[in-house]
Amino acid sequence: MPDFQQVLQNPTATFEEGLRFFNGSGLVNQTLKQLARDLEERGIDYAVIGAIALNQHGYKRFTSDIDVLLTKNGLQKFQNELVGRGYRPAFPGATRKFRATSENVPIEIITSGEFPGDGKPKAVVFPDPTEVRVEIDGIQTVALETLVELKLASGSSDLGRLKDLADVQELIRVLNLEAAFSDRLNASVRAVYLQLRDALENSRQNSEAPDAERE
Repeated sequence: MPDFQQVLQNPTATFEEGLRFFNGSGLVNQTLKQLARDLEERGIDYAVIGAIALNQHGYKRFTSDIDVLLTKNGLQKFQNELVGRGYRPAFPGATRKFRATSENVPIEIITSGEFPGDGKPKAVVFPDPTEVRVEIDGIQTVALETLVELKLASGSSDLGRLKDLADVQELIRVLNLEAAFSDRLNASVRAVYLQLRDALENSRQNSEAPDAERE
């Protein structure tokens, strides 16, 4: 079995792994499917979040890890029943960051009740996965509006997470999300969503304008 971390050290191997990822195969997808089976077999409720969820909803970009939302009880059950049985701590003492033993793909667990971005209390919170998930291609995935909320709250509160705002813009572009989509979001992040959408629309209009109009 190839080691994912070794693959990432080689540009050619990384490119090839990326192609496999976008084709639905490769080490990350293999780990994702096994993780889903393991969680479901043990009755651990989950929803994938982060870049995996972006891909599930249609914005395709390569990722080097798997982020999964569990309850606190789910995390405890994962630690008790799966660590040492296909998964290991990413480093000594790790309680939320793990590696798949065979593929060496990183897995990070976020628990319900945590706050995105800077970690400080805010209106948007990581919810119970059973309340916000949809099944896509056999994988329990955080619903689109929740994914957008979490990324807006994260990118707005932590300058180190500005890529989360860029991810939302890409979702808007790829899925052609309308301004009315903001009605499905927490009120605390609606204005940011609309600003990102307006900026994207203005950029598109400028790129389509004749040179004379742009000058």
